[in-house]
Amino acid sequence: MTDSIRIGDYVSSPAASGLDSTGYAKISEFELSAFLTHWDSLHDDALQVVPERIHPTARIHPTAIIGEDAILGPGVRVHEFSTVRKRSVLAAGVSVGFGCEVTHSFVGENTVLGHQVGVGHSIIGADAHLSANLVIAAISLWNYDMRVPVKEIALHGPGDGLPYRCTTPRFGGLIGDHVQTGSMITLGPGIAVGRRSVIATGVCMGSTIIPASSVVRSSAPEVVIEPRRI
Repeated sequence: MTDSIRIGDYVSSPAASGLDSTGYAKISEFELSAFLTHWDSLHDDALQVVPERIHPTARIHPTAIIGEDAILGPGVRVHEFSTVRKRSVLAAGVSVGFGCEVTHSFVGENTVLGHQVGVGHSIIGADAHLSANLVIAAISLWNYDMRVPVKEIALHGPGDGLPYRCTTPRFGGLIGDHVQTGSMITLGPGIAVGRRSVIATGVCMGSTIIPASSVVRSSAPEVVIEPRRI
């Protein structure tokens, strides 16, 4: 059984994003389920103390939509027809490509979201690169009504142990620093991807804990996870 998932084992705290006086400055110190439980209140507190909700150096295309409760750090770029909403944070240097949707998510410093990326209720580390047409889903398909989810998200580690319970029916993924992905990928609901892992084009998987420095590729009829060789 995976008793605990420490965010810092996957994701670094932001260092240059104007979040020093907020809980996000210590995101790496949180246990995952504890963070998810208190995320809304932590974000609401952050809105009260950040010097600038949208940093003056952020560049937002006129067709992009930024929610009233989103926080954008220095040097952030949001391209055409993208939406950032519902308590999302884009740390310094994040680039959001054409036609993306970021909902209730934290995106770490200098991470790139390619075109038409959808991210929901997720925590993404620094210097990650998520390529075009990737979705991180946050709600289980097995809810009776997906508009009102009640099925708790759980993650499964290696072996036959009991799953890690996220204590919430809405959680997409914990994506580590320096993770790279191909295109046409669906992750979640509920996935943890270790630092410096690579996910190949066409993978569809969730409810899984992936070790650091792994390569994940699709090999029908099953998904194969193997060590990454650099």
